[in-house]
Amino acid sequence: MVNLALVIFFCTLLNQIVSWVGKSVLQEIAFTAYSWVFLSSTAAKQRKLRKQVLEDKAELGRTSSQDEFAKWAKLRRKLDKGLADLEKTNNTLSSSRSSFSKKFSTLLWLMTTGAQFLLSWWFRKQPIFWLPEGWVPYPVAWLLSFPSAPIGSVSSGAWGAICRRVLSTLQEIIRSLLAPSPAATGPVPAGPSSAKNGQPEAKIEVLALEHEKLD
Repeated sequence: MVNLALVIFFCTLLNQIVSWVGKSVLQEIAFTAYSWVFLSSTAAKQRKLRKQVLEDKAELGRTSSQDEFAKWAKLRRKLDKGLADLEKTNNTLSSSRSSFSKKFSTLLWLMTTGAQFLLSWWFRKQPIFWLPEGWVPYPVAWLLSFPSAPIGSVSSGAWGAICRRVLSTLQEIIRSLLAPSPAATGPVPAGPSSAKNGQPEAKIEVLALEHEKLD
């Protein structure tokens, strides 16, 4: 039998990973993979049409509508048809992306938040594990068993909350370790220029002593 504590932990971990990485980033990666498998032909058609439209526009710009009207009209009809086909292909890809985004968001919610809610409610009366007798005060024991687990045990809801708190704390620790440390500020050591500046003062003192001896 699968350990319920591990199932809840991994569901919570998956939810935290989605929060750390970002839903939009995961959705973009998933859609790129989906497009590569299921929309490769449509994407190739889009690239081909875009290239053809650019070539037709360039050729149309080089053709005079007065001197070569027949050729210009033919290119114009070809360009209009290419633009219409390109717009149709763009709409197809945009519709596929919108549909995929909705399905991916629903699936992601079911795998993370929905799974946590379901596990917490379905196993609300089942203890995840038992605490040693008298280990915590009664109010804390009641809170850990909330909502329906036996007193003295840890409920599925409390275990999920503990897992979230521990993972959030680990995230903060890792971020603080990876954050760049500020540059240390301290007294600036005396350079050679300051030593040179002090030399004339020493010479002046020596000359003053010699004059006093002569007097």
